[in-house]
Amino acid sequence: MDDSQVPQVLVVGRCSVDLYPFEVGVRLEDVASFGKYLGGSATNVAVACARYGHRVTALTGVGDDPFGRFVVNELERFGVDASHVVVNRRFNTPVTFCEIFPPENFPLYFYRQPTTPDLEIAPGDLPDLDRYEIIWLTGTGLAVEPSRSAHHAILAARRDATVVLDLDYRERFWIGESTPRRVFSDVLGSVDVAIGNVEECRIATGEAEPERAADALLDAGVSIAIVKQGGYGTLAKSSTERVFVPATHIDVLNGLGAGDAFGGAVCHGLLSGWELGETIAFASAAGAIVASRIACAPAMPTDDEVRALIAQHPEVADDVEVWRR
Repeated sequence: MDDSQVPQVLVVGRCSVDLYPFEVGVRLEDVASFGKYLGGSATNVAVACARYGHRVTALTGVGDDPFGRFVVNELERFGVDASHVVVNRRFNTPVTFCEIFPPENFPLYFYRQPTTPDLEIAPGDLPDLDRYEIIWLTGTGLAVEPSRSAHHAILAARRDATVVLDLDYRERFWIGESTPRRVFSDVLGSVDVAIGNVEECRIATGEAEPERAADALLDAGVSIAIVKQGGYGTLAKSSTERVFVPATHIDVLNGLGAGDAFGGAVCHGLLSGWELGETIAFASAAGAIVASRIACAPAMPTDDEVRALIAQHPEVADDVEVWRR
């Protein structure tokens, strides 16, 4: 296998079929028509990475149903290797509905009962981990067994790959806050990059203030801590550097998926060998682009689109803070 065929990124976790209304500002009970899109945090990130030309494998689970076939077909259409998508005949492919009330209200309705194929991924489903430069994991994947054991098996066997953990906290997948905090603390020492919004970082560390939350993640063992602060901006810290990038202000249409675009862009920056400040600025712009669009996976931008938006907002670059020690 030549270098052009060697996979670079393994993305593990949640997939979904997103049914989003074409009517903005309308309650679901009154919506007449929907668009059907590939979604789910992990598969969104997989598509985002593939948009930048990286070779990406998705490890997730789908049902033996039309929606499962849709997920596989869409992954392949977007250039993602779907050969490790596990077909589960016991549970259905999950479906997610949302309501769209810009700029900040996007209620989600998950149809994932009693469980879903992506949470049934087990240690026996793992590919050869030595092939990958980056492994992307999510907090949701740590919520229940056997997915939790699969994640621990990945962390134990990953060797030289950079592990990125999207904290991806969804309250409905956990009982209370003490359990996710304990589960996260068990794995953070084996993670290289941790990404979350302020609430997700609070769940993981107990710290609600961004600077303290980032420091707590570093103290837990990660090399880079990234704290997203919505319309304010993004803080990233390592042992030697602190970066703050203000948000790129756009007209928000649907904020869902913006964090996944951010994550895919972080992977792009890591694979490209960029400085931390460049990576966070690029990721922030990528997230802004997806927030201005309805869909999630199909909305993931190209490198040229992100750079065009950055060029349109020189004020963001002027206000980037980079501090090295």
